[in-house]
Amino acid sequence: MAYLYLKAFHIFFVVAWFAGLFYLPRIYVNLAMAQPGAEYDRLLLMAHKLLRFMTPLGVLAVLLGLWLMFGYGIGGGWLHAKLTLVAGLIGYHGYCGKLLADFRSGHNLRSHVWFRVFNELPVLVLLAVVILVVVKPF
Repeated sequence: MAYLYLKAFHIFFVVAWFAGLFYLPRIYVNLAMAQPGAEYDRLLLMAHKLLRFMTPLGVLAVLLGLWLMFGYGIGGGWLHAKLTLVAGLIGYHGYCGKLLADFRSGHNLRSHVWFRVFNELPVLVLLAVVILVVVKPF
């Protein structure tokens, strides 16, 4: 029974983290198109608050996933692939923080088109992770 609750909370925090991973780069699309001023400042504030909110969600998702893996002995080739993708997501999350710092300092060199493509990466990772977890192809 405890395993099922642990798994449910893991899924909840993964979903919440992904909501942030989906929305934060969308704010960056708008920041890349905005001119300095009130709108730009508001978008910076929104991005900062979202990053600050979603970081603990990601930490909890990862910690609960590790607890499931080590505490219940979950394993297999699919898990190694999933862990690789999760490591990539952690890097993506960290890079989102760097991008926000670039916007704050006025050093963003990326276009809104680049951010639109960047925004799609977590969608592809989520699809791959769901397939790995449900289908367990190896």
